[in-house]
Amino acid sequence: MILGVTFIGFLYFFFIISLRFGFDKIDSFDEFNQQPTTSFSVIIPFRNEADNLGELLNSILELNYPKNLVEFLFVNDDSTDNSVEIIEHFIHAFSKKSTIKLATITILNNHRISNSPKKDAITTAIDKANFDWIVTTDADCTLPKNWLNAFDTFIQKNKPNMVVAPVNYVVDSSFIQQFQLLDFMSMQATTIGSFGLNFPFLCNGANLAYKKSIFFNVNGFEGNATIASGDDVFLLEKYTKYNQSKVHYLKSSKAIVSTSPVRNWSELIEQRKRWAAKAANFSSLKVKCIGLLIVFTNLIMVYLLCSGNFKLLLFAFSLKLIIDWVLFKPTLAFFNHQKNDLVHYIFSSFFYPFFSLYIFLLSMTTKYNWKGRNFKK
Repeated sequence: MILGVTFIGFLYFFFIISLRFGFDKIDSFDEFNQQPTTSFSVIIPFRNEADNLGELLNSILELNYPKNLVEFLFVNDDSTDNSVEIIEHFIHAFSKKSTIKLATITILNNHRISNSPKKDAITTAIDKANFDWIVTTDADCTLPKNWLNAFDTFIQKNKPNMVVAPVNYVVDSSFIQQFQLLDFMSMQATTIGSFGLNFPFLCNGANLAYKKSIFFNVNGFEGNATIASGDDVFLLEKYTKYNQSKVHYLKSSKAIVSTSPVRNWSELIEQRKRWAAKAANFSSLKVKCIGLLIVFTNLIMVYLLCSGNFKLLLFAFSLKLIIDWVLFKPTLAFFNHQKNDLVHYIFSSFFYPFFSLYIFLLSMTTKYNWKGRNFKK
C-alpha cells in the first residue's frame, strides 16, 4: 500500500511541478496596439439568461474597440423568459442616442441539428458571421474594457489560428463559492501550464477566439456533436491537430473575462457532471492518463480516511496541500485572488477528493441536467 501511495504521489508531484514550469514559461502579454485592424464576430449563445444579460450588455457598451470592426451575434436557444426582449430593448435604447455608436447586434434563433444545443448555436452564428475571427463568450459573463484590443494586438503579433484566453470567477466569502473558485483556478492553472509545456488540452468557451476559415477546414464540431458539452475542448483538439504551432494562450490581465459560480450544491453537481461527462471522449491517451492520475490521487485520500490510517493520511494530505500551492500561488496572483482565505484553501482541499470522486461516479452512471434539459453521458 505504501509503495502504491508513494508511486502515485511521485507522479502527481511531477505533474504539478511540470504545470508550474509550464505556467511560468507563458509570458504575460500586456501590449496594446493603438491601431486595431482585426474584425471580430462575437458569438453569445443564451437560454433563459434574463438575470445575467444586463451586466453583459453594459460591458459590451463599455468596450474600447472600433464599432465597425466588431459584431455581436446573440443566439437564442429556445428561451422561455424575457431574454430576447432585454436584448431588443438594449438595442432600441442605445441606437437612438446620437452620442453613442453601438456595434452591430443581431439576434438569431438556434438551428438544432444535433444533441448539443450550444454547438448548434455556435454553428448557426458562424454561418451568419461577417468576419473571419470568431470569439465566443457566455451570456453570464462580463467583458473587460480592452478585451478585444488584447486579442487584436496578440493576433497581429503572433498570427495564430486559435487564441485561448483566461476566465475568472467573481465570488463572495461563502464556502461553496470559495470551493468553486479554487476548483476553477486549478483548471485555469492546468490550462496555462499545459500551453507552456506545448501540450494544450484545456480551454474555456467563455473566452475563446478562432478563425472561421479553419473551423470549416476541420469540419467544425463534426465527430462530437452527440456530446452536449465540449464546444471548446474538442474544437481545441481539432485546431491543435491541424497546426499546433498556431494555437496560443493569451496570458493577459486585459483579456480576463469574468463570470459567477453557480448558486447552490445541486447546480454545482449538475455542472460538474456535465464537465466530467466529456472527459472520456478526449482522443489523447495522455489526457486520459492525466485524468486517471487525478482520480487515483483523490481515491488514495478517501481510502486512507476510510481505512483509519490517519497518520499516513495526514502526511499525504499535507504533502498534497504544499504541492498544489506551488501551482495555486501564481495562478491566484494572476487572477488577483492573492487574499484568498487560507482556511478555505485547507478545507476545500480536504473536501475536494470526496466531491470529485462522487462526481466521477455520477458522471459514469447518471444523466445530467443543463438549462432545463436532460442529457446522457
